[in-house]
Amino acid sequence: MVRVKRGNVARKKKRKQLKRAKGFRGGLRTQLRRRKQAIVKAKRHATRGRRQKKSAMRRLWIVRINAAVRQAGLSYSRFMAGLKKKKIELDRRSLADLAANHPADFKQLLEVVKTA
Repeated sequence: MVRVKRGNVARKKKRKQLKRAKGFRGGLRTQLRRRKQAIVKAKRHATRGRRQKKSAMRRLWIVRINAAVRQAGLSYSRFMAGLKKKKIELDRRSLADLAANHPADFKQLLEVVKTA
């Protein structure tokens, strides 16, 4: 039976693994078995981290909106309820941006909500 030489394939696979393990410390970078385990774990942490980042950003937007709304003498929950009542469908990201970068426009929005 003819044997299969894997030189090219094996080299590419190893190079890809080494690239993924770049920055790992000690044997995690050099030893094959430990490197494989570390790469799997790193991918798992990265996936969780992407979800946590979304959650953290949403919390930040809520804090920013709340700070701006409190200055006008309103609470965050009443403000959001007022927006829903007036059928203003702005997401928290754009509301936080308005509060931080365009205070005049945000004040107009507050006035609309206060009349609700």
